[in-house]
Amino acid sequence: MKTTARFTAGTVACLLLFVSVSARPAAAGAAENPAERDARMRWWREARFGMFVHWGLYSGLAGTWEGKPVGDKGGMEWIQQRVKADTGTYAKKAIPLFKPAPGFAKEWAKLAKQAGCKYIVLTSKHHDGFALHDSKVSDYDAGSVLNRDLIREFVDAARAEGLRLGFYHSVIDWHHDQYEYALSKQLPHPLKGKPYPNGKRDHAAYLKFLHAQADELVSNYGPVDVLWWDYSSQDFEGDAAWRAFDLMAAVRAKQPAIIMNNRLFRNPAAGWKSMGTDGFALSIDSKYGDFITPEQHIPATGMPGLDFEVCMTLNTTWGYSAHDHAWKSDETLIRNLVDIASKGGNYLLNIGPKADGSLTPETVKAFRAIGAWMAVNGESIYETAASPFPYLPWGRSTARKDGSGVTLYLHVFDWPAGGELKVPMKADIAGVRLLAAPDTKVAVTADGKHTVLRLPAAAPDKIATVIKLVLKSAPKIDMSVKQPAAK
Repeated sequence: MKTTARFTAGTVACLLLFVSVSARPAAAGAAENPAERDARMRWWREARFGMFVHWGLYSGLAGTWEGKPVGDKGGMEWIQQRVKADTGTYAKKAIPLFKPAPGFAKEWAKLAKQAGCKYIVLTSKHHDGFALHDSKVSDYDAGSVLNRDLIREFVDAARAEGLRLGFYHSVIDWHHDQYEYALSKQLPHPLKGKPYPNGKRDHAAYLKFLHAQADELVSNYGPVDVLWWDYSSQDFEGDAAWRAFDLMAAVRAKQPAIIMNNRLFRNPAAGWKSMGTDGFALSIDSKYGDFITPEQHIPATGMPGLDFEVCMTLNTTWGYSAHDHAWKSDETLIRNLVDIASKGGNYLLNIGPKADGSLTPETVKAFRAIGAWMAVNGESIYETAASPFPYLPWGRSTARKDGSGVTLYLHVFDWPAGGELKVPMKADIAGVRLLAAPDTKVAVTADGKHTVLRLPAAAPDKIATVIKLVLKSAPKIDMSVKQPAAK
């Protein structure tokens, strides 16, 4: 696993981001002041861990087209585009295979809860255009085709487990007959480069449809916590592509406390510098969205002062594939969570259920492993701020301001030979405890600019042992300890 360290320069004073605020979200259409924004974002900043769910017609195809694997790597939710199928051909093959079992979402929600996730985000409509709710403006949706509202079933299951919930919604649509895909040279489409099969199109008619479906999602299911838009290109984004500001305002009018990402746009001010999945910028104007969305990539130095969420897959595909067996190890997944939290971000970890909604054994095993670690060490992740250290050669750190003092959580990946751990700081320590072995005694001494912890010979947790340090005041960090230059 790549364990590039974060970290923001600065001190524990940055923890003030997490102080309590009592303001309510601003009224729809009104500019937020900082306290109002902090109040709206607070739960999300404290959550740190969520479950992503990619599920739709593509799930039944499982990465197979006409009896042959399309590939054993990469996103099979894009299978229609990968095989260049028109929407009629795709629907004819995919719809008979998509058979959601009763209670499908209960398994997801229970697993998310067990893993320690605080929120769950489901694909309400992916690029293929098939919506999972009972839409009144389409006949290509679960209501029309299956006589079921799968979004309602998901919402009820998530709420029963006490989870916050969100909808991923694609603004790209490979099914709608008025979506003018030729307006972009960068956005994908199965028929890219070919004439519209139904003649001239009216993109404004598609935008009316897009806004109407979004309105259904934020009007019919009670409080919605997150709207995860996907996605724009540098040559087709924002108002010109989606009437984006009107869309965001309409959503906010129905859901004043909702949190939205930045993918209605693809410009530098919105937090983007390229079309790559790692093409994010280190700044964002909040009018374009509430958070930045690095995909399959953890920012090496974090995003100081910004809200960001890293979305990642368990293997290499978002939608289910029967051919992708490149599953990440428990160590990688847990250390990713720690790494992201140490940089002040959230981890949105994806599952790709099968067509009936069931989960692979590898998916269940992975989330249960994270849950077992979080049951012991969750306090080092939830409600924490980014590490105050520029670099820790043996692991990561998170922090929390507690009254006049500070609590540091040291996540040790590489257990020190001889049990001596050097922490690059001077500090007045009131207490020290190993979360996985709370009865173990740890001696603390000072050595110049370092605090030295005398640990047991063997790590209580081989993946990430957490040491909780309660400090009477902010530590004096040795900022000279830097990450070595890459070779």
